[in-house]
Amino acid sequence: MDLFKLFRREKAVAQSRPRAEGVAFNGFDDPAFLEYARAGAISDTKALRNMAVLRCVSLISRAIGMLPVSPYVEGDEKRVAKDHPAYRLIKLKPNDWQTPMEFKSQLELSVLQHGDGYARIIRAGGRPIRLIPLKYDRVTAKLRGDWRMEYQVTDGKGSMITLPAEEMFHLRDLSADGETGLSRQKLAQEAIDLALQAQEAARNVFKTGVMAGGAIEVPKALSDTAYKRMKDSLDSDYSGAENVNKWMIAEEGAKANRFSSTAKDAQQLESRNYQVEEVARLYGVPRPLLMMDDTSWGSGIEQLAIFFVQFTLAERFVAWEQALARSLLTDAELGKIYFKFNERALMRGTLKDQADFFAKALGSGGHAPWMTQKEVRGLSELPASDDDVASLPKNPMQQQGAANELAKTA
Repeated sequence: MDLFKLFRREKAVAQSRPRAEGVAFNGFDDPAFLEYARAGAISDTKALRNMAVLRCVSLISRAIGMLPVSPYVEGDEKRVAKDHPAYRLIKLKPNDWQTPMEFKSQLELSVLQHGDGYARIIRAGGRPIRLIPLKYDRVTAKLRGDWRMEYQVTDGKGSMITLPAEEMFHLRDLSADGETGLSRQKLAQEAIDLALQAQEAARNVFKTGVMAGGAIEVPKALSDTAYKRMKDSLDSDYSGAENVNKWMIAEEGAKANRFSSTAKDAQQLESRNYQVEEVARLYGVPRPLLMMDDTSWGSGIEQLAIFFVQFTLAERFVAWEQALARSLLTDAELGKIYFKFNERALMRGTLKDQADFFAKALGSGGHAPWMTQKEVRGLSELPASDDDVASLPKNPMQQQGAANELAKTA
């Protein structure tokens, strides 16, 4: 009997040992487990302490939040569906405390960090009226046996509720199972850790390293009076910005030896730059947009901005558009209404480039016009014109004929 009790006790102890990713720890006071728990608890925000990571996720999430997305009616008219309830939610007021930019930026940041972004859909009479963002660690997504998604949500009081897919807006990153997204931050944890360690090493150099600019060498020991006079002279006469390049008078055979940067210092800078490049590669952000490679600034930066929109943001636009359609449109509305980001604000060139584009769009240079003056004024955020001809093509070869046609119908 005693042996049986002892066996049961040992089995219970073994089962109570914490485990993580297939690794067992010797109790909750095991230093290895405490280190693992601390690392997991701070990893979400710790990565953002690296300036390259912070810049990348800020660029992407704020760009998604800044650009407007609207529901459009499919067909020849291609008009904004302002009468659809999703228009007010995603364009004007997602909830009572957030702007559309804040809401979209928060969910996109969650996706970039954890692979998933969640928002509960509040409906009234079958119409969506609120989008409530949820923390990723309070939601568990699961595909049921009938091939329908359900979400278990833990509220602030610890209570758990189960929501169907119709009541959850779920935005995923890359996914291996189709249920939840993969966390890029976790997949690239080693690269981010190296970037943080390189940053920490640089901090320690300035915190504990010797930062003297050089040394004054004397052939023999100085007396206390001579040492004090030399030290006071260095502090008062040769320190500070106002004394840059000022000549120093060396007494008693003293010789100044200036310290120069070593190959080790250059290697540290190279290592930090390489880790910045690794982070940029992780999020698909061109290095110049991380304020690096100054030689790329100029005419080439416009092409880099287009590259950023086409190869980094475009896939995020599609992910948002399709997730919004899945969650906020009924089956009857699918195919009739679609969501679309307006990325023109990011693709817009200089005033000269815009003027050239609009001139060709209106028919200058012998081009067939594909826009009207009214449409050009709308894209330029100008008020509509009272001129009736503004709604007709502006090809110089057609302008007079259009005006004559209007005069005949008047």
